[in-house]
Amino acid sequence: MVQQKIVMKGHLSSEKLRTKALKIAAVAKGVSKVSIDAEKEQLEVIGDGVDSMRLTMSLRKKLGHATILSVEEVKGKTDEKKPTTYPITWTSSYIQYPQHPPHHHIVHDQYPQETNCSIM
Repeated sequence: MVQQKIVMKGHLSSEKLRTKALKIAAVAKGVSKVSIDAEKEQLEVIGDGVDSMRLTMSLRKKLGHATILSVEEVKGKTDEKKPTTYPITWTSSYIQYPQHPPHHHIVHDQYPQETNCSIM
């Protein structure tokens, strides 16, 4: 499939609406990147095989207004910097204490059967 870039305009005036738009676009099938230009109230979606009409209808349903400004093919690599990734190393905070064999203690009763306990 060919990657495409879809630019949409909608009501993105508040942080709540921008968050809602990002969530809707992020879960759409084929989407690999979503960004918002808050000043222009535009949503930019990049992905493979994204259904722009279905995405627009979803945004209209939740935001009240959304229109497609442009749909274009993304050619070649973008000039964006790739973030540096570092492997995550995990160390356990669980300390393993040495295992000792069980000890059996034999207790001898000094007064076998001589006490008259009323409880027993």
